[in-house]
Amino acid sequence: MTGTVLAAPTTRRRFLTIGAALAGTALLPGRLRAAEPVMRSWTGVALGADASIQLAHPDPAEADRLIGLCLEEVARLERLFSLYRPDSALRRLNRDGSLAEPPGDLLRLLSEAVAFGRRTDGAFDVTVQPLWQLHAAHFGRPGADPAGPPEAAVAAARGLVDWRGLRVSPERVAFARGGMAATLNGIAQGYVTDRVSELLRRQGMDRVMVDLGEIRALGSRPDGRPWRVGLRDPADESRLSETLEIADRAVATSGGYGTRFDAAGRFSHLFDPATGLSAAHWSAVTVVAGDATTADALSTALSILPAGKAESLLAGFPGVTARLTRPDGGVLRLAA
Repeated sequence: MTGTVLAAPTTRRRFLTIGAALAGTALLPGRLRAAEPVMRSWTGVALGADASIQLAHPDPAEADRLIGLCLEEVARLERLFSLYRPDSALRRLNRDGSLAEPPGDLLRLLSEAVAFGRRTDGAFDVTVQPLWQLHAAHFGRPGADPAGPPEAAVAAARGLVDWRGLRVSPERVAFARGGMAATLNGIAQGYVTDRVSELLRRQGMDRVMVDLGEIRALGSRPDGRPWRVGLRDPADESRLSETLEIADRAVATSGGYGTRFDAAGRFSHLFDPATGLSAAHWSAVTVVAGDATTADALSTALSILPAGKAESLLAGFPGVTARLTRPDGGVLRLAA
């Protein structure tokens, strides 16, 4: 989860970048396979982030139609998950404390969020929104105390954070007590990336790179080589710290430098649900998994854990790898 996704109509700072000269191809009907594929790509802003979709197709008009379908899906899901749209399903849930007959995708995503809360022993918690609101209000005031909100205010907000207080059923989604609120910023961009990727796969595409803030590759590049994803150096965003090669995998990165409340950088959007404080163990955490939803949620959860607990957590997710960058630039690599 990188920055203020779905929280405000602004562009996020980016942690991942797709390598140059990457291409996709299509698994097409026989009458089209003989044609020379043409690379088609879309770039723009989606979910508050720089985004791109790349695919190759012998029929440019059909490729553009598929990209249009993807953008419609992104817009539909953003109308459900956005924190800044007053008519979104999530905003209505936070405002009223409950939502009857929740839309299918909101129900599915909140169910997955609760499951990640359970599997991470609360390290991933979608109910941290009261902490965000407290810090945004505090540092949004002129002359804000650089030491942060008062301890009593942090404790009160922390008392509203508990993923177990989010009750999810097809009939109704509700919070256990008044004042609770959810944010999907630590999982929604991965979920949307997966939905768009699955849409393209259903359309017969199997050589695609989708970048909607988090990245998912369908298959490998047309020449059989892996796709390349660059990781920005958290200490110097103008350079890459490493380049990953992936095929049929997803990549997500979280880092406190994506959204900082104060000029000194002591307070970021990555809150430890157990303390109510911004986590500072790592400057960036990158996770590679089979799907973007898992990669996104785990990059968020691992960001607030010290090394030993991070290693124990990842052990419960076979096939997932993580790269954790310390504030001094050192790197810890973990594999389940």
